[in-house]
Amino acid sequence: MKILLMTDIEGITNVDSFEMMQMTAGEGYVRSCTELMLDVNAAIAGFYDAGVEKVYVYDGHGKGTNFIKEMLDKRAEQVYRHNWHDLVTSGEINAFAEVGLHAMAGAENAFLEHTQSSKTWFDYKINGISCGELIQGAAYVGNYGIPMIFISGDEAACKEASEFIPGIVTANVKKANGRNKAISLPADEARKLIREKSKESIAKINAIKPYKIDLPATIEVTFQRTDYCDDAAKNNERIGSRTIKKVITEITDFMSLLPN
Repeated sequence: MKILLMTDIEGITNVDSFEMMQMTAGEGYVRSCTELMLDVNAAIAGFYDAGVEKVYVYDGHGKGTNFIKEMLDKRAEQVYRHNWHDLVTSGEINAFAEVGLHAMAGAENAFLEHTQSSKTWFDYKINGISCGELIQGAAYVGNYGIPMIFISGDEAACKEASEFIPGIVTANVKKANGRNKAISLPADEARKLIREKSKESIAKINAIKPYKIDLPATIEVTFQRTDYCDDAAKNNERIGSRTIKKVITEITDFMSLLPN
């Protein structure tokens, strides 16, 4: 059994302020990357505890330059933006998981909730249903028959995952204290939880169905301002002052689910 594990940084243990995930934050950002690696390794350990053959890991935050590579569990293999699609479509991945996830734009009581860009995006919909990055990932791999079985993140992200994907196993490592602050579990407790829950998810893999969207699918994005929509409307149909849409008949890669 082989697992693809994707990461973000907003839902990582002890990342508790907006400033900590900014590359310009100096020591705060360095600390976030260290915390990221500890959460990632906890999930990897849980998967190997459950007897998986291989864990592939993809650094999914920003430009994918957040990993401290010497800290990554040596049993895992890092994959990159140019080759993770090939891994998904190859048929060798049995399940998908995410560590450090955040809730979608507009979610209540959520730490740093957003979808793609907190500055420019207001709402994102697939077939009329508001969702976020969690479902983008789940729908992408689900198109190839791969179930999303586990996430870690804040309380709101875990709730969102459970609402969209029945049976998914979650590790709630922190709770929002307003949008821009969070209170984490003690680090040892959080990583123990991630390890236990990632292991548990392997035992439940056959009970979790791949998340599939009906095709053709309508993708809509509503922007924070009309000028942001002006730019997006150059390559997409404009259906309102701040909203564009596109219709897809197939999912050929992850970008199929985003505006052109």
